[in-house]
Amino acid sequence: MTIRTAIIGFGTAGRVFHAPFIAADPHYALSAVVTRDEGRRAEAAARYPSVRVLPDVDALLTSAAEVDLVVIGSPSGTHAELADAFLDAGVGVVVDKPFSVTAAEGRALVEKSERLGRPLTAFHNRRWDGDFRTLRGLIERGELGEVWRFESRFEWWKPDRGDSWKTTATTAEGGGILYDLGAHLLDQALLLFGDAVPVYSEVATRRPGAAADEDSFVVLRHDSGVHSYLWMNGLAAQVGPRFHVLGSRGAYTKYGLDPQEAALKAGAAPTDPSFGVEPESAWGLLGIDGAARPVPTLAGSYAQFYARLADALLSGSPLPVDPREAVRVIELIEQIHQRSVVECGPAARPTA
Repeated sequence: MTIRTAIIGFGTAGRVFHAPFIAADPHYALSAVVTRDEGRRAEAAARYPSVRVLPDVDALLTSAAEVDLVVIGSPSGTHAELADAFLDAGVGVVVDKPFSVTAAEGRALVEKSERLGRPLTAFHNRRWDGDFRTLRGLIERGELGEVWRFESRFEWWKPDRGDSWKTTATTAEGGGILYDLGAHLLDQALLLFGDAVPVYSEVATRRPGAAADEDSFVVLRHDSGVHSYLWMNGLAAQVGPRFHVLGSRGAYTKYGLDPQEAALKAGAAPTDPSFGVEPESAWGLLGIDGAARPVPTLAGSYAQFYARLADALLSGSPLPVDPREAVRVIELIEQIHQRSVVECGPAARPTA
């Protein structure tokens, strides 16, 4: 069986993170792309000539019987509504992060998918970043000993973000860096160290007129005893380490981002032999100051998400991401926004 798949949205999510992997995996057939943007419709038609390119979601819903799976890569505020509609239409659903804007929406989707017997999962692809896979292996093998402190960052310098829905969406619409990159950082921390509660947070805008947070910091206390310190910042003129993890036997420090996104944007294909492979110069260091050694970074592989999803759809294996785990991330994001020490514009005074 070939999994007939449609993608809603052909911005960065649909064009970069979904379409190349679906097209490269023989278990799938990319059958439709939905985008309102005329230029993106032309690009989708040029890249995938055999694919139906549709101007709106209604056109896809009327032919829902012709698809087995829909991937929702539209603006965050539309995720829950679209997932709900396609579950009702009898279609399996992949929701890009954030899974929903509110946890109540997410829980309702999970309940519906179970009641209807329709597959539902979240695209937390950063579980297959090469550096995260490497760190997870180090922890599981005990090479850091007892982990005490986990620091994780997504930072870069992009003061001019251009004009897109991400620059205008409010927190109530799933906008801001906490819903965006924070969803990945929270998911990774929970996967490594188990459930947690937020004990401190700063959620701030930096530019006049910004619609939602651009620079956020979160501290989690895990039930396991580990503390996670998570930074997400699109206005960092100098960036910190991607990972800095301290344990009883040593530490692991890693700079730089997983190379898959940059490679995809540059036109690489997931089937390229060097795809997801980092050069030795980018490897992280393991050990103690004065005696640290470089650790080869495992290859990143976002293709694993779709490979595991195919196994789940075709043979009943577990889904690549349990949607309940995605809902837990949204619960934490809601809690962080409600309790943040800083949630203000540049001229405002932080309040405790």
